Amino acid sequence: STALMADAGHNLSDVLGLAMAGGAAVLARRAAGAQKTYGYGKATVLAALANALLLIFACGAIAFEAVQRLTEPAPVHSTVVMVVAGIGFVINLGTALLFMRDQHSDLNARGAYLHMMSDAAVSIGVVISGGIIMMTGWSILDPLVSIVIVVVILIGTWGLLKDSVNLALDAAPPSVDVASVKAAFLALPGVSAVHDLHVWGLSTTETALTAHLVHDRPDASALLSEAQGLARTRFAIGHTTLQLETGVMPDCPDC
Repeated sequence: STALMADAGHNLSDVLGLAMAGGAAVLARRAAGAQKTYGYGKATVLAALANALLLIFACGAIAFEAVQRLTEPAPVHSTVVMVVAGIGFVINLGTALLFMRDQHSDLNARGAYLHMMSDAAVSIGVVISGGIIMMTGWSILDPLVSIVIVVVILIGTWGLLKDSVNLALDAAPPSVDVASVKAAFLALPGVSAVHDLHVWGLSTTETALTAHLVHDRPDASALLSEAQGLARTRFAIGHTTLQLETGVMPDCPDC
């Protein structure tokens, strides 16, 4: 059964992905050093990227085998397919529920949750196809279901791949609107301009920011505290490096 092979291959790739995510989480807790001044948080981003690429590779292998079976259909042992896929559904659904709470705050957790939920859906699809084949003898349905599984996996993987590539390129996390951050800084009393604003992900859960704030306030230390608190409470940016400048910035198109 190519459908069962597809389900098993997807499960295997997810197990490997979870192992990579777990290893990256352990690395991320290591302290920063003299050379790696930001620590190992970026390992979580690389794990998410590797997980997405692994799934795409698995999809290619599954699709190739399914096309081969379309030209040369083979008999399918429906009972075995249904029992094994049913067991897979129970395990996948239970695992997905473990990641439900953290999926909105951690890219790796979201990737794991989406993969487990898609696995559960795929397993149910395989059970249903096995039942239909048992009743009708339509063995051609097996590779067709495999192709549907590939499409489901690719749809679920696209968002993870896009977000992990963006974080690997030091783009701002999807949860942070850089324009809103700039507007919030400009709304602080005494701030007349903001330039050299950069926001990027230190890991799948931590965000960093650097910026220059032009102001005319006498209490610079209070302004610094306000700006850091604003970034932390409104935008969940805990690592901020701000440079305060007095006066007016001439010829500053991005201020």
